[in-house]
Amino acid sequence: MRLPQLLSLRRGKNLFLPAHGRGNALTMETRRLLRNKPGVWDLPDLPEVGGPTCNGGAIMKSQTEFAEVFGAKKCWYGVNGATGLLQSAVLAIAKPKQAILMPCNVHRSVLQACILGDITPLLFDLPFLEDRGHFCPPSFAWFQKVLEKLKNENISFSAVVLTNPTYQGYSEDLEPLIKEIHKFKMPVLVDEAHGTYFSSPLADLNLPKSALNAGADLVVHSLHKSALGLGQTAALWLQGDILDPIIVERSIALLQTSSPSALLMASCESALYELFSISGRRNLRNSIETARELVFQLRKEGVPLLETQDPLKLVLHTSSVGINGINADDWLINRRIIAELPEPGTLTFCLGFARHRGLRSLLKLTWDKIVSSNIERNSFPPFTRPPSPLIKTLNTSLLESFKADWEIVPLSHSVGRVSSDFISPYPPGIAILLPGEKLNNEFVSWMIDQRIFWPEQIPSKIKVVV
Repeated sequence: MRLPQLLSLRRGKNLFLPAHGRGNALTMETRRLLRNKPGVWDLPDLPEVGGPTCNGGAIMKSQTEFAEVFGAKKCWYGVNGATGLLQSAVLAIAKPKQAILMPCNVHRSVLQACILGDITPLLFDLPFLEDRGHFCPPSFAWFQKVLEKLKNENISFSAVVLTNPTYQGYSEDLEPLIKEIHKFKMPVLVDEAHGTYFSSPLADLNLPKSALNAGADLVVHSLHKSALGLGQTAALWLQGDILDPIIVERSIALLQTSSPSALLMASCESALYELFSISGRRNLRNSIETARELVFQLRKEGVPLLETQDPLKLVLHTSSVGINGINADDWLINRRIIAELPEPGTLTFCLGFARHRGLRSLLKLTWDKIVSSNIERNSFPPFTRPPSPLIKTLNTSLLESFKADWEIVPLSHSVGRVSSDFISPYPPGIAILLPGEKLNNEFVSWMIDQRIFWPEQIPSKIKVVV
């Protein structure tokens, strides 16, 4: 089937990203633009239009206006998703050979930026939920243990990256962590790709605090994951006085196209405007209140939905009845119910901002059917965390190991070798193995065990440095 035909197919119940629900919740401005003659919006960076790093034009003016609305010093739009702006931000906060402290569940795009900039990642371990196999953001007490460990081992770093919320919707208050980091005059970059709408002025909705309000120096939002932007739209925010905006902008120019899509730029503006407009706030309130009522009722009816802090994510705990979330996803797709994130222990649905009529009865009925079906069952033991120390350091440079000569060996024969491989089940895009890691017996055994849960994501053979 040709791609245009595939994209036009109706896919049943759309519970995946982008958050506009296949156009059902797009802003009126974007709808009007798309109703125009096809291609009329496909413009170059004309002087009156400009681009994210241009000194003039409508885009620069729009970015300046929204920086003021959000209380930030600078705003930049992006057309390469949160990935492009995260990578630009990483290059802006560290120089080659410097180290950045980051959580072990950081998105792979951050680590790929470390390869580009020859930056050293210092990965710290996180709280782990063994009943489902998920990492959680660090509490202040947990982060203090990390800092104490670094101090005792005399490990230095120049910046910190945090991820909040996680893909599944877990969130912590980052303000105490950020204040602690700022005592050392270090910048904090927060990947808030899944939490754009946390910055909404609707304080009474009891949403997690946005990293912008928590004082982070750089914050990246995915406008298609957690706002009403088209795919690939994103925004990067700068605040405070630790970072020079010129350095950030130079880094953006390194990785962003010099011919950004005018359609996507307009979508960035429209998505941000919607968060603060009267109608946008009303719609957001309705979406959140409807989602919370949906979760409450489904739990009462016995559907095992896990608690998270993002009300627009539904996390179905499939392994609670011995079902692998990946198998459950295949079963549901065949019945035209499309989730966002299948994992061995769970299946995450993204409600987004579209209306989902009849979803409660559909999910209840579907869950009852899948439980009574002949789908493969397992007696799941607790999911075991990766056998990593509180602070993981690489044996050799990430860049050097990635670029090194390599050979392919069976995973079972890789003990004692240095990885040249980058293994990251996607989604969610969290790295299991990095170039530069020396493989020990405990870690290799754990990876072999994980192949039971991720048979198509974790290979039986890996690349190692020659």
